[in-house]
Amino acid sequence: MNTNIFQIPDRLTVWQCIGCGKIEGPQPCIGVCEDHKVELVYASVHDKAIEQVATIQRRAEALETIVRFIAHTTPHEGKWEASYRALQDQARQTLVAIGAEEPRKT
Repeated sequence: MNTNIFQIPDRLTVWQCIGCGKIEGPQPCIGVCEDHKVELVYASVHDKAIEQVATIQRRAEALETIVRFIAHTTPHEGKWEASYRALQDQARQTLVAIGAEEPRKT
């Protein structure tokens, strides 16, 4: 449970010193301020991380679909090889679709 009573904004525009790197954000003081150490990242770094997480999530979902298909498929008697080859083909198509592999040349 988050017990922090302060709402943290999605983005905060601040001033950064080009010499020492000090960061300040203008905020009206009501006389009860305390300075606390916080960790910040540049918005561009955050945006890139969010983009990477979304990509990884899409890839994981695609791979999970293939794993579930394999886990819940039982070929008919005498059709194991054909089923295996069909599963290989689907796995290759998924790898191409998620950008993990180049299409095979036939």
